[in-house]
Amino acid sequence: MSDEKRAYVKRKRAEDEAQTRARIAQATVDLHGSVGPAFTTISAVAERAGVRRATVYRHFPDEAALFTACSSRWLSQNPLPETDQVIAIADGEARLRAALDLVYGYYRPNARMLFNVMRDAEASPALRETLHGFAGWLGQLKEIVKNGFCVQRNAEPGLCGAALGHALSFAAWRALTQEQGLSDVAARDLMCGMVRATIAHR
Repeated sequence: MSDEKRAYVKRKRAEDEAQTRARIAQATVDLHGSVGPAFTTISAVAERAGVRRATVYRHFPDEAALFTACSSRWLSQNPLPETDQVIAIADGEARLRAALDLVYGYYRPNARMLFNVMRDAEASPALRETLHGFAGWLGQLKEIVKNGFCVQRNAEPGLCGAALGHALSFAAWRALTQEQGLSDVAARDLMCGMVRATIAHR
């Protein structure tokens, strides 16, 4: 075999491997979004990806590796929103509303996946690890709002921060919209009122 032919075969094999890996990761994303990580089996992933179980294990030898690949692929398809538009708002109250609009607007189309992953992460350290980036993004957004809203109102930092953290959380959004039937706007306004009332009655 010539060097050129050998290089082509090697390149083609690498491309095929990358495509197989991507199919497995996407199959995992689909299953996590429908039934959740706790109910996703390697057999189901293999069947959906059109490969053998051994192929899944060859690419992802353990649960942590598969979860990481799944999380990376899902986030590439559903990137966390940039916070620049919130930072640019000087007024604390307006910044709070904008932050809630940003977060709730992200939660709405991604509710099923977020609920499944957060539910199952309680029993899976490997799955919890994949949520660190999301938690960091939320924490950053909370600090952005805190540095505007809480500082401008001279609110007690710990209490104001706790109220903001609750208002921005997926659990709070889900309780108000999915369980109580509020719109995102109504949920936002209710949470803004909650934060104001919390710091007013310290």
